[in-house]
Amino acid sequence: MVGAGGIGCELLKNLVLSGFGEVHVVDLDTIDLSNLNRQFLFRQEHIKKSKALVAKEVAHKFNPNVNIIAHHADIKDKQFNVEWFRSFKLVFNALDNLEARRHVNRMCLAADVPLIESGTTGFNGQVQVIKKGVTACYDCTTKETPKSFPVCTIRSTPSQPIHCIVWGKSYLLNEIFGASEDESAFDHTADSDNAAEIAELRKESAELRRIREAVGTEEFPKMLFTKVFETDIVRLRSMKDMWESRKPPEPLDYDTVLKQANELGTSAESILQDGQKVWSLEENLLVFNDSLSRLSKRMLELKRSHDGSGPQPIITFDKDDEDTLDFVASSANIRSTIFGIDRRSEFDIKQMAGNIIPAIATTNAIVASLCVLESFKVLKGQYQQAKEVFLSPFQPNRLLSSDKPRGPTPDCPVCSVFYATVHVDFSRATLNDLIEDFLKPDLGYGEKEFSISNEVGILYDPDETENLDTKLVELGIKEDSFLTVVDEDDNEPFVNVQLNIQEA
Repeated sequence: MVGAGGIGCELLKNLVLSGFGEVHVVDLDTIDLSNLNRQFLFRQEHIKKSKALVAKEVAHKFNPNVNIIAHHADIKDKQFNVEWFRSFKLVFNALDNLEARRHVNRMCLAADVPLIESGTTGFNGQVQVIKKGVTACYDCTTKETPKSFPVCTIRSTPSQPIHCIVWGKSYLLNEIFGASEDESAFDHTADSDNAAEIAELRKESAELRRIREAVGTEEFPKMLFTKVFETDIVRLRSMKDMWESRKPPEPLDYDTVLKQANELGTSAESILQDGQKVWSLEENLLVFNDSLSRLSKRMLELKRSHDGSGPQPIITFDKDDEDTLDFVASSANIRSTIFGIDRRSEFDIKQMAGNIIPAIATTNAIVASLCVLESFKVLKGQYQQAKEVFLSPFQPNRLLSSDKPRGPTPDCPVCSVFYATVHVDFSRATLNDLIEDFLKPDLGYGEKEFSISNEVGILYDPDETENLDTKLVELGIKEDSFLTVVDEDDNEPFVNVQLNIQEA
């Protein structure tokens, strides 16, 4: 069972009460106060503890005869390779993360292990049985990608609260405490039409990177505030054409706002007690300074403990991380004030920044029950009797609607391929060894023209041969990597091959 959250808690309870003999639970997350209203295995005393470990401890009391093994880890860690997945009779997905769902789907296909996929969105829910070659997989239908916004809208002309929230979360936080701005949040298709503005925005980013060197100093909050809420705004106002049809933004002076904030006679701590209140500009500045102080201390501690190897430490946004949430909420609200946009409560900002749709405990319970009912059919091999079930309480006819499992999509890039595993000696194996000693003789590629690629790009094709003598490890290929082999012959081409690489 992957995921021990809303669905996972209900599902684990159902599994142990149904008499499943051994259940492995994988979850990287820890328990947060906001989980307690719907993740019933957890209590106040469990906050900050591992979801997987606590779920095991509590669920075991329902049926002590069940062997529950908990893994407080990321399902994408290398320990959870194809061989590990192959050791199970059945896998349950109880995730709320698109990337992780796709990963588990791919691993189960490679291991040829049935997967029961589930999910909820508010009052809606779905359960899907996935079996290689029998049913559609998770990626047989296109999934909606997270919404992105034009970079100039976010950085120069925001008009909605979400624009300011994305700015605080994906730009400002990352420029100061992360690697750099989160490109996935921005749509760059119109960049060429705004070349001058894009050049100015890049200059702004470079200046911010210089300011981040002052993290932890007494001057840091004022330096940052003045840069993004005064200097950059003055520059924007100077671009007269931009404001012909909209109200120009109003720059803020740090000392003036701080003086007004100090006259309130309150503290950030007391302001943060009420996350559902819409804070004033002055209250937002107090939270801004306080969150900067906390984040600065964290960053300096991370740098002190860094051993110098690998990438530099960073802090990224997490909706359950109070420090980053406070920073994003206060930054977004200050920016909203500047552009004449309504400020939002921290509660609302958390929902919007985390792309959260409120979770409903009853929905989780229904979906978890359906998962177990479908699992009985899977364990008996009765795939023709399995159902793809949708929970749609606002449909006029029925609460639950079901249909026979859809067959695999012929051109699905994930499940329409042939899966194979090859064991290599990483200390010696080159790309040429893989081609000459495995692909051509064992998979029948012989004299065919074909290409090899991974998630980075093309590694080999008839015109791209410079990697042939390079070791696989030097090409970023490690244990449990996947390579895609595409037959480029026009005459009776092979299906695509997904090659799973294992250590010999």
